[in-house]
Amino acid sequence: MSMWKAEAAARDVGAGAGRAAGRCTADVRTRHAGGRMTFPRALRSELRRFARTPLAVVHAACAVAAGLACGAYFAVAAWDPALGADAFAQFLGAMMPLMAGIVCGLAVDEERRAGRMANLLAVPARRIAVLAKLAALWLAGLAALAVAAGLFAAVLAAAGRLEVGVGALALSACGIAAGSIPLYALSLALALRFGRNAAIGVGAVGLLLGFFAVGGFAHGLMTGELTGAASMGLLGAVPFAWPARLGSLAVEAALAVLWAQPDALAQVESAARFVGAACAAASVLAVAALAWWFDRFEEGRNDA
Repeated sequence: MSMWKAEAAARDVGAGAGRAAGRCTADVRTRHAGGRMTFPRALRSELRRFARTPLAVVHAACAVAAGLACGAYFAVAAWDPALGADAFAQFLGAMMPLMAGIVCGLAVDEERRAGRMANLLAVPARRIAVLAKLAALWLAGLAALAVAAGLFAAVLAAAGRLEVGVGALALSACGIAAGSIPLYALSLALALRFGRNAAIGVGAVGLLLGFFAVGGFAHGLMTGELTGAASMGLLGAVPFAWPARLGSLAVEAALAVLWAQPDALAQVESAARFVGAACAAASVLAVAALAWWFDRFEEGRNDA
């Protein structure tokens, strides 16, 4: 009887029925393959499901648009393309709080529509399930950042204006992604507890803080300063600022070497050590707190 009810509910969601069935199948495989639920199996299941959702298309579209548009602009603009690369890194990093909020909010919405969070709650190990969801969303963000940085570099290289090495841009994408780990954990928790709008609202505030932490949008581009390394007081230490700062610091280290400025390089390295250590500690705490909290979480929302 319970199986008949589940099938009837799946038919009622129309186009979402196929996705719900795919999730159920993936969960069964995760639970019973090898007799226990493990993180690698849960992560593979989450990644397969993610690849079939509209969020995968959104990630790809945003990455392509950002990389091509920014690359095309700095390929023809009068700005110094080296500082343009720094501005591009800061732009991507400052956007990450909002993007994390949107992605986590929509992902939780989909879980609620597909089966009232059964894929996260009705499993042998809730902690593994939520951490696999977190890791899948974060890996999708990392992939999008890598595509955006690669396209940006390719466009500038084709125009003969690539002054910052591809390695620096790749390191910048990794820095942005690393700085976003606590934000993904926070956004996922907010979406689970309060819904999509709360996660997106907090992310929007984080976007503003991220831009202010580097002196405002394109401040370094207009002034010639290495604003990622500059101290912004307490604002620069806020977790919402870490993606923009870590992404920017990777580019600014390359610029300091390119311009033969050892004092600037020392300042960049000092800032990178401080922000990197703070981000690493916060990431461990945020992920552990999410796993601990979700193990005791009880779903009580009927809406998204």
